[in-house]
Amino acid sequence: MSDILCEFRRAGRVEAVHAVSAVVMERGRVLMARGDADTAVFMRSCAKPFQALAVVESGAAEAFALTGAELAVVCGSHSGEKVHEEAVRSILRKAGLTPAALRCGTHPPISAKGLRQLYGAGREPSAVHNNCSGKHAGMLAAARRLGLSVRDYLDPAHPVQRMNLVNVAGFAEVPEREIGIGTDGCSAPNFALPLRAMARAMGNFCSSNGGAARLRGAMTRHPRIVGRFCADLMIAGRGRIVAKGGAEGAYLLGLPGRGAAIALKVADGNSRPWPHVIAALLRELGLLGKEDLSRVEKLAAPGLRNCAGREVGDVRVRF
Repeated sequence: MSDILCEFRRAGRVEAVHAVSAVVMERGRVLMARGDADTAVFMRSCAKPFQALAVVESGAAEAFALTGAELAVVCGSHSGEKVHEEAVRSILRKAGLTPAALRCGTHPPISAKGLRQLYGAGREPSAVHNNCSGKHAGMLAAARRLGLSVRDYLDPAHPVQRMNLVNVAGFAEVPEREIGIGTDGCSAPNFALPLRAMARAMGNFCSSNGGAARLRGAMTRHPRIVGRFCADLMIAGRGRIVAKGGAEGAYLLGLPGRGAAIALKVADGNSRPWPHVIAALLRELGLLGKEDLSRVEKLAAPGLRNCAGREVGDVRVRF
């Protein structure tokens, strides 16, 4: 199966081409498979909604009275802004922990707003500003609720990490032994699955009740807490889209009303084809209504503009 090609053109000349593999499923049936659908790739942050299930299933969400925004930051890859920092600190405080418990490492806020807020206050980045700190706060809260050690919460053998593996395997309908385990950029265990299995997992996540429904609601009601392009996409979808991207070009999108899902991987790890390929797939397969699709397509404007606002090229998706 040939790749989807996302071409960036300047003055009519192709300047860059990104090869994209994708699987689109609806209620367990494959609607489209392009590129390499069967070689395992790491989910990276696309796994966060599945990892967040442990927060609900452990009873931590209820015991610590976590809000929708706090559950959203557990699912998200946030930008390190004040609202994100406050949500992470609140989760830790409710669980009786401090930011010192986080083992995700430190990097500066991703957004310009987050950088202004932090450095404008004369502060330095901490682990709370790591885009994965919400996920880690959730793992710690689950461990705390279950009476488990929090020092080794990232060990693949830790019961919380075992819960995460079980949940990914269950939603993907793949035996646990067939899931590859690696270490993510934030030091948490991460999962390698074929795109076909990733699409199945997202489709099941978007059609399940219980914890999955609660997390979907948190993500779609608080998209800005989830962060970045995922936020723009979910806002455009007005509750009809659940989206989570990951590093190295991985992306998952679900349509709860249809039990449909898209899993894609950009071969060179670049994220810039995401809006264009997602809009093209939704349009090609008729998965969104006209108004919702129009809003998504605005996120993938075909014209390329420079810093002065001049149109200098375009983007074309070829199936």
